[in-house]
Amino acid sequence: MTAISLPSPAKLNLFLHITGRRPDGYHELQTLFQFLDHGDTLTFTNRHDGQLTLSEAMPGVSNDDNLILRAARLLQAAVNQPRAGATITVDKRLPMGGGLGGGSSNAATTLLALNHLWQTGLTLPQLARLGLQLGADVPVFVHGHAAFGEGVGEQLTNACPPEAWFVVLKPDCHISTAEIFSSRGLTRNTPRITIAPAFEGDITGFRNDCEDVVKQLYPKVKSTMDWLSKFGPARLTGTGACIFGRFATEVEARKIWAGKPSGIDGFVAKGVNISPLHKKLTEL
Repeated sequence: MTAISLPSPAKLNLFLHITGRRPDGYHELQTLFQFLDHGDTLTFTNRHDGQLTLSEAMPGVSNDDNLILRAARLLQAAVNQPRAGATITVDKRLPMGGGLGGGSSNAATTLLALNHLWQTGLTLPQLARLGLQLGADVPVFVHGHAAFGEGVGEQLTNACPPEAWFVVLKPDCHISTAEIFSSRGLTRNTPRITIAPAFEGDITGFRNDCEDVVKQLYPKVKSTMDWLSKFGPARLTGTGACIFGRFATEVEARKIWAGKPSGIDGFVAKGVNISPLHKKLTEL
């Protein structure tokens, strides 16, 4: 195989509770991850000169910081194949800084794609351990199953929340994750819950603990959430700017989407418990 194109899906945090803070400054979390059938597409073309290149630079992201190239270099070093290389093309659809896990998803897709293309034979747990070096959200994308996450989000137990339809809205602002997690107003002592609600998919009464701080600091997020809340519970995903509402049918979701305020980006997508990335890899 000389080339491969794979999806790099979005995720939602159906809830996000902060249960404590570790001595190293990282926060202990409980969250429920679910994928969306919407995301970026990455194409990898094999090369044998050891070079790893992006066909186009990503605006505002240096190559040293780009998670796609960092993931590729990490795998290249881990399997000791210095002549294995790739040219990578990105069809970017997910907004940066939206809380949809776009960068982490891109890293996971890169690890799985090059593992397949280079025939390195690493297992999903091995790839997930590599991915954790790049970010706490990377392992859930590597494993490819909706999951209840604990620790910093990397301790995963498979879950099966309902595969509903979502309206996802992105106000015109960029949220600083560091600013949110360093805020004095952030709730850091939410009582831990049992895993049962995550399996059942009943997220009523749960919340995103970052929401109040984000709404206070970013008025555009608050106004967008207030609008979407007219049609049912609206929630922030992760620490990004994207807000989502969950609906039973595509027709209902698209009706709400059609009436969204002007100047707000976003999309309608279906929640899925098996990542589109893994479905595509299974077909190959």
